[in-house]
Amino acid sequence: MKQPNKFIRSFIIIIVVIVLCKHKLEAQTTMKTIDEINNQLNTITTAVPFLLISPDSRAGGMGDAGVASSPDVNSIHWNPSKLAFADKKMGIGVSYTPWLRALVPDINLAYLSGYYKTKKRGTIAASLRYFSLGDITFTDNNGTVTGQFRPNEFALDVAYATKLSKTFSVGGAFRYINSNLTGGTFVEGSATHPGRTIAVDISALYRKEKIKLGDKKAVLGIGINVSNIGAKISYSDRGGKNNSDFIPINLRLGGSLTVQLDEYNSFAVVADVNKLLVPTPPVYKHSYDTAGVDQGVAYDKNGDPLIAFGKDPHRGVAEGIFGSFNDAPGGSKEEMKEINYSIGMEYWYNKLFAVRAGYFYENPLKGNRKYFTLGAGVRYNVFGLDFAYLIPTQQRNPLENTLRFSLTFDFDAFKAQNDDAAKTE
Repeated sequence: MKQPNKFIRSFIIIIVVIVLCKHKLEAQTTMKTIDEINNQLNTITTAVPFLLISPDSRAGGMGDAGVASSPDVNSIHWNPSKLAFADKKMGIGVSYTPWLRALVPDINLAYLSGYYKTKKRGTIAASLRYFSLGDITFTDNNGTVTGQFRPNEFALDVAYATKLSKTFSVGGAFRYINSNLTGGTFVEGSATHPGRTIAVDISALYRKEKIKLGDKKAVLGIGINVSNIGAKISYSDRGGKNNSDFIPINLRLGGSLTVQLDEYNSFAVVADVNKLLVPTPPVYKHSYDTAGVDQGVAYDKNGDPLIAFGKDPHRGVAEGIFGSFNDAPGGSKEEMKEINYSIGMEYWYNKLFAVRAGYFYENPLKGNRKYFTLGAGVRYNVFGLDFAYLIPTQQRNPLENTLRFSLTFDFDAFKAQNDDAAKTE
């Protein structure tokens, strides 16, 4: 009787050892898989990415930083609350940005913006952003031309900003978005239509003037803007939860410091950090045959892909925003890689001539956009003209070898000129 008991005891010990070794091996494999995940490309994509393109040349010359820079006519894009601190009664600006100029000549972004300060604390503003994608030729499966179309996207904004105190303002913007990429053609047997949605921006700015840095006067700014908070967008009549895409909901946070060096010279440093508040693509499970050959993504009985790491990207807007801080398949280490950084500087001489420079950084595994920017600006009577130029340091950039420009109109100066002319008559 003792021999069978001894055999059973030995068998149990062997099973326990196997189970423990199995768990240890699985733990090692899981850790190795996470390390691999944190070293693989996993970019975040959204619909209507044109909403994130820097529309004006001033911020474009400072590394695309502008959430806390001094207010101007283009503030509605960077931080609507800045408009409450505008030192002019009214302003209008127009900007033009060629896109992929090194490859095609007819893709561009045009931007028209303006604001008006009311008699009270409020400032109202509006802007129109139009992105033309050039001429596209549609063909069928046999290569026969079926038509011509010029895809385009635009966003129409209305904004309002007000001061809550001498140093603090809040602002918001309402945005209508229209993205017509297919011209109503059929794709995989389904009719398509323009993608349309609405979104809002919520922003705030702390701006402290006349602070002292030694014997110099300075202005400190700290700003935040959560932009493009809105419903997902769809381009097809096909149903299902996977048929709509997030728009680029974005968190922008930053600061600025402007020092008045003397009566004629001033110098400013600005810095922004950005993070998309949309789901990070997960890592899906794969199925393998008996020979160990990868058969692609594995699906459950409902036809949904099985997720190995991360979270389901097809979820509601609110859940997508709040979940964007902890849904990366690589954990917190990958979440930190999703933050982009911008830094820039601006020098003004007598408020007539400006020189700008900046740098933008994006993690190599999240898009790898890295570039320097240069810019200049000049003010003459009622007109202002700004230029920006981008120099990529890593991969090719749609704006390389491209000169962007913005034109602004100072109506206060125009009114002053008319008043002086009237006095001399």
